[in-house]
Amino acid sequence: MKLKTLLLALSLVSTVSFAQKVKYSKEEKKEMNKYLFNEGFNTASQKKVSTIILKDNNEHQGYIRSWQKQKGQILSVTMEDIDTGKPTKFNSSDIAEMYLYATEGEKSMKAAKFISNMRNYSTKKYGKSTSDDVIPFENQTVSLKNKKESKSFLMQVVNPEFNELISIYHDPFAKETASFGFAGAPAFGGGVIKSYYVRKGDKVMWLHKDDFEDNYDFLFGDNPEFMKKYPKDSVEWEYFSFLVYQYTDMNHG
Repeated sequence: MKLKTLLLALSLVSTVSFAQKVKYSKEEKKEMNKYLFNEGFNTASQKKVSTIILKDNNEHQGYIRSWQKQKGQILSVTMEDIDTGKPTKFNSSDIAEMYLYATEGEKSMKAAKFISNMRNYSTKKYGKSTSDDVIPFENQTVSLKNKKESKSFLMQVVNPEFNELISIYHDPFAKETASFGFAGAPAFGGGVIKSYYVRKGDKVMWLHKDDFEDNYDFLFGDNPEFMKKYPKDSVEWEYFSFLVYQYTDMNHG
């Protein structure tokens, strides 16, 4: 009897778990697979005017001449003032926001990379690789890869259009999933970025695709409607930008 009772209990648990999993249509999966974050850039144009806003609200405009980085994240920048031509070094810890423009060289590289993978045509927008829009950076205190001592960095926001609740920051050292193809032809699949820095509330962390499920409740669990529609056992890391967008939209609905 005990064995039968145990088997029945396991069966019920299995049935409940299976029932919780949501299945999406082909059209829904195509929509969820769209990459909605902005392209991450690692260089700054020296020909276009950049803007630095300090924590004391003083604003400076000029041309970025150099910077100091750690693991690709900005620790300080040196700007040549637009009026005086005087170079000034600004530490990231003193800066609240910064607005730069990507170099033409990096944009060309991003565009070539876009064209080289067929997957991009159905998931990304070509214009994000060649954007002339200003690139926003924010000051955040974070532990790089959740391992190093926390420091103040200027980090690129890649979801500025929907970052009211969750901010996503570019990880310059992020790797991508492998693609496959034939010599001389565009590749297929792969190309999915494996990590970002993420801020929700007062917490800023490095989020890798392998840790996505473990952090799913922290990111989205405070919205029951969202969790019912997009439970963590039904979605993939590839949908991350869509999920952040939907979470933001559903919290405003």
